[in-house]
Amino acid sequence: MTKSGQATPQRHGLKQERAVRTYTQILHAAADIFAARGFAEVTLVDIAVHAGVTKGAVYFHFANKEAIAVAVSEEYYARLPALAEGVKALDLAPLDATVELLTRIALALRDDNVFQAAVRLHIEHFLIEGGLPTPFVSYTELVRRLLDEADELGQLQPGTSPEALARVLVAAFFGAQHISWVLHGRKDIMERVQEVIAAIVPARPGGLVGSHVSRAGQRGSVL
Repeated sequence: MTKSGQATPQRHGLKQERAVRTYTQILHAAADIFAARGFAEVTLVDIAVHAGVTKGAVYFHFANKEAIAVAVSEEYYARLPALAEGVKALDLAPLDATVELLTRIALALRDDNVFQAAVRLHIEHFLIEGGLPTPFVSYTELVRRLLDEADELGQLQPGTSPEALARVLVAAFFGAQHISWVLHGRKDIMERVQEVIAAIVPARPGGLVGSHVSRAGQRGSVL
């Protein structure tokens, strides 16, 4: 503390680090119980207890439960581009990159509570005031871009619309993951998504079906 009563830069930095750490604890605790119990069954006290913080600490970062739900959803949408960048770094052909992206997101839905919570919150969006991000749009756009590249390389059947194929593929993907969640707690999501890929994604030279992550998925998450 300086003579003027202001915090030193070092102390201010420590406070910021602690605030960020607490925010992250709350966010992940909320994601964990939103994924398991749904929005309506969770209270701010539940989130505070699960995070190991006081209710006052929760209110310091979030105005209400709806704000926490929005933050969890926004974190999910912030992670999607990172997954796409990871696929891009592999320098795969467009259709193989499409398969890899679908497979990595399936793996995240199996293992990552932020992904699980966001998907459940979107189903329960009518209970949440404050405006969740619009679901599926950014994900469909990621897939469409890859399919556009595939079309330019002649990897799609003549007359196929990359935009329409992206919509169908995303709809089938999320339908498969939802059924896997309801019936088996997503234990079989990788197999169900591979079935979607085999049925919808055009055949590719070499037949690489999510090869990088499919092998990683046997060992655990790549996130």
